[in-house]
Amino acid sequence: MSWLQKLGLKKQEKLEQGVEKSRDGLLNKIGKSIAGKNTVDAETLDDLEDALISSDVGVKTTIEIIDRIEARVARDKFITQNELQQILREEIADLLKENRPEQPAEFDADFQHKPHVVMVVGVNGVGKTTTIGKLAHLYKNAGKLVVLGAADTFRAAAVDQLTIWGERAGVPIVQQGQNADPAAVAFDTVAAAKSRGADVALVDTAGRLHNKKSLMEELGKIKRVMGKVTDGAPHEILLVLDASTGQNAMQQAKAFTEVVDVTGLVLTKLDGTAKGGIVIGISNELSVPVKYIGVGEKIEDLQIFDRVAFVNALFGSDE
Repeated sequence: MSWLQKLGLKKQEKLEQGVEKSRDGLLNKIGKSIAGKNTVDAETLDDLEDALISSDVGVKTTIEIIDRIEARVARDKFITQNELQQILREEIADLLKENRPEQPAEFDADFQHKPHVVMVVGVNGVGKTTTIGKLAHLYKNAGKLVVLGAADTFRAAAVDQLTIWGERAGVPIVQQGQNADPAAVAFDTVAAAKSRGADVALVDTAGRLHNKKSLMEELGKIKRVMGKVTDGAPHEILLVLDASTGQNAMQQAKAFTEVVDVTGLVLTKLDGTAKGGIVIGISNELSVPVKYIGVGEKIEDLQIFDRVAFVNALFGSDE
């Protein structure tokens, strides 16, 4: 077995460990919904629908999944309970792949712009700053020069927290301390990245959502000043969401995408929750792709979101 294959197996193993609580909860609910039955009938589908909704897959996505399984049962005439889990896995994976751009299974560090500017947004407590540190680690391992920007100057200790992650990842940070002008920090970050010949600038932002108007104005100002330093900046806007909040994460995603041109989503804290089904719902219902998932606390525990690998991990081995 090559080192590349070993790396792939290690990532899949970490993913399976990361969704263990969600898998155990979901499979337990599915098991109860089909216990003692010999065929997939209307009652089974109703119970399965309840199991998916209570696992935070979401009503809209659950209905789509049930409709697909119902069509499959009608087409195949007879399906045993033993086959249901495999069918469920296949139909969810197909649903997530349809009408959505295919995403690379490996980390993509090829950019059209230098520096490639990434603005990271999300409410406080979702793991935003931690995600930036882990992203910096991914980019550095890909051979890129990275600069961090501490533009979350509103929250106490946010700058200190990002500084710690910068040290862990071995990348420099631009900061002006708490209560500094976020736009000024963002401007200096991109300017520093440009002058140093850095490949990537990752800019943290404040996590307030209580007032959409003020959020939009602040993030709009940050975007404008970065665009003055380098054309098209920010080139990515990543929204970080806490998977353990379930449907609240979906509502946050909808709220942010109304006021910010989010290009990708990051779902964190999957290893500490049984609500991993939310990843399926968000991936299916929003026009913004899930790019990364957090499956642990270590710096290397941020993974590229692979729809098929995630579904297989969530529903267990098909062997």
